[in-house]
Amino acid sequence: MALLRQKVRVLIIDDSSVVRQVMSKVLSEDPEIEVIGTAPDPFVAAKRISEETPDVITLDVEMPRMDGITFLRKLMSQHPVPVVMCSSLTESGSETLLQALEAGAVDVILKPKVGVAEHLAEHNLQIRDTVKAAAKARIRGRADTGPRPVVPQQKLTADAMLPPPTGRAMSRTTEMVVCLGASTGGTEALRQVLEALPANSPGIVVVQHMPEHFTRAFATRLNSLCEVDVREAVDGDPVLRGQVLIAPGGRHMILERRGARYHVSVRNGPLVSRHRPSVDVLFRSVAQAAGSNAVGVIMTGMGDDGARGMLEMRNAGARTVAQDEATSIVFGMPKEAIAHGGVEKVVPLGQIARELLQAASR
Repeated sequence: MALLRQKVRVLIIDDSSVVRQVMSKVLSEDPEIEVIGTAPDPFVAAKRISEETPDVITLDVEMPRMDGITFLRKLMSQHPVPVVMCSSLTESGSETLLQALEAGAVDVILKPKVGVAEHLAEHNLQIRDTVKAAAKARIRGRADTGPRPVVPQQKLTADAMLPPPTGRAMSRTTEMVVCLGASTGGTEALRQVLEALPANSPGIVVVQHMPEHFTRAFATRLNSLCEVDVREAVDGDPVLRGQVLIAPGGRHMILERRGARYHVSVRNGPLVSRHRPSVDVLFRSVAQAAGSNAVGVIMTGMGDDGARGMLEMRNAGARTVAQDEATSIVFGMPKEAIAHGGVEKVVPLGQIARELLQAASR
């Protein structure tokens, strides 16, 4: 007899009754998710957790009696559970959400101050994917319950933004470009990689799956920690040595070549591989614009975004690297890229910076 599919059990913690109601509806409509309860604050949540441990918690930042960050730190030190922060804080409060990721949260869902019910309902697919990705995350101190199956759903490929590669070889130049793609767990993984790079590193372009208004604060935070200059990409930015451009949340980023120089184009467009920005879109553009002058790195994250694009990069002559399973929070994107045949080398997180520098200096 076939085994029953195990559902992802979710506890929703938010002081807004509207948010609790809408989130419960959005998540419960997914056959792979079960909402086991809701709580208006961390104290009620703690009692609920003592009765039944959820697989994932969605946690608001601003709540009465105890804020979400304080509760998150207590939870991760005493009873580690994958946590997705759900907050109405936008650009002005993004630093708080960065603190949440550093404290152990695996991802972020943003909600507006106005029209929150409509926003959450409109972004239902993204919210469900985020929760299911969190259920797969490796949390220190938490027993691994094994992978949970995900029902495949139709999604657009990079064809929606760029034509397929022609197979035309790109001429070599003295300028190398490095592209990195990451999702769940990627904010901290990217920090480790970029902190290890010297100031004269080759130009780098990054797609990290994250919501709008969050990438600018993320880039600013990294810039304060790294020798390289890190910034959120603006349409038309040149790709320069010693600089890292991070795709803005909610926009695709495409690499373009003008003579021997590279620039980025920041564009609107549909979700590709269920994401915007999409790693597949960036990687395809790099394969077409840079060819063998590029190095591609795919890191921790759920799903297969970037797998096809990385194969296109490798076929165009680029060097390609994937983060290994042991150091990935979620070994989804690297695993799919390896399965597609696009990965030349698999290395631990701590070796990625050295590996990309060596590949770029060949």
